[in-house]
Amino acid sequence: MNPIKVGLLGIGTVGSGTFNVLKRNQEEIRRRAGRGIEIAVVADLNTERARELTNGEVEIVSDANEVVSRPDIDIVIELIGGYGIARELVLKAIENGKHVVTANKALLAVHGNEIFEAARKKGVIVAFEAAVAGGIPIIKALREGLTANRIQWIAGIINGTTNFILSEMRDKGLDFDVVLKEAQQLGYAEADPTFDIEGVDAAHKVTLMSAIAFGMPVQFDKAHVEGITKLSAIDIKYAEELGYRIKLLGITRRRDDGVELRVHPTLVPASRLIANVEGAMNAVLVQGDAVGATLYYGKGAGAEPTASAVIADLVDVTRLHTADPNHRVPHLAFQPDELSSVPVLPIEEINSSYYLRMRVADETGVLAEITRILAEGGISIDAMLQKESREGEPQTDIIILTHITREKHVNAAIAKIEALPTVLSAVTRLRMEELN
Repeated sequence: MNPIKVGLLGIGTVGSGTFNVLKRNQEEIRRRAGRGIEIAVVADLNTERARELTNGEVEIVSDANEVVSRPDIDIVIELIGGYGIARELVLKAIENGKHVVTANKALLAVHGNEIFEAARKKGVIVAFEAAVAGGIPIIKALREGLTANRIQWIAGIINGTTNFILSEMRDKGLDFDVVLKEAQQLGYAEADPTFDIEGVDAAHKVTLMSAIAFGMPVQFDKAHVEGITKLSAIDIKYAEELGYRIKLLGITRRRDDGVELRVHPTLVPASRLIANVEGAMNAVLVQGDAVGATLYYGKGAGAEPTASAVIADLVDVTRLHTADPNHRVPHLAFQPDELSSVPVLPIEEINSSYYLRMRVADETGVLAEITRILAEGGISIDAMLQKESREGEPQTDIIILTHITREKHVNAAIAKIEALPTVLSAVTRLRMEELN
């Protein structure tokens, strides 16, 4: 059988990794796929660099439109990234009857509904394992391995840059700005790290996982997104004293009245496996009703880990190339006409426990006033830590951990607490998840 022909759009870090792994393991991959998989053409604006990376072994073009239009190309790998030209090229490839493999989580989180519908109409596959958590096969686990389960919730460390920064802040007691510069020098953070540190990258990924887990359209615009830029080293220290670690988590949870979809710094008990995921590693915890909790751990980025996922998709598409489209696994796990219109809940309606830190005057009655306000709001206290005031400084930090409550009740209580004359700073509020 003739090899399946692939067009590669973009030969940067992941593109070169894909080319190299496919070449190195070509015989193993052929035995698994049932036929050879061959990159026939590469499109990249920097044609000279592309020729160097491929050792002149494949055709190089500068115009990606040429690749998605060629009749001899069966599968297009999109590794350009972004929302603009990538969307145009993917839709054009689909219109021309090409299967698509992509690592572009931003594209699918924002335009996935349009792209999946176009693919369904043309009877082609859009595969995107590499879009979430690099080399960890979490998309396949959610779409296929856990099919028997009613997924209850997902919580994931799905951005290696922020996890590296938080690990360094905890280990060295340094503030965010200092560690960010270190991460950039070491190559863990981009020159413009906004998508990572503001939580946008993680939100793209949890949006895709949420859609697959709960059988609903992708709804990135409904996600609540907070990054780690305002996180203080003192809160990481206090969390540690209380038996918690702070991680940037992407969380999605099924409820009777809708779905929670959020990204934010989160206190997790230090005893949980996911709390001990350090450095640039990723981990995703999935709770299903039949299987219980399952944890997926590994490298969430990098040339060859991500290439591993890209090539796994290539093999899947090759196996299903001639299959009846109705017998393939649906893009979002559920049949397209069975997707649910379940609402994504606003952040004020989520249920969580909370870490509250406030700077207060070291006077009699201050704590009583704060606990009274919490009690009136129906918020019960789980634990409390009051730091000793320094000599000659009549003020102190109070840290309160609450039981689970509705976020809007916490917001109302914080407003009242901040209005007290004895409360000397804004209240720092972080959400907590037990993940048990």
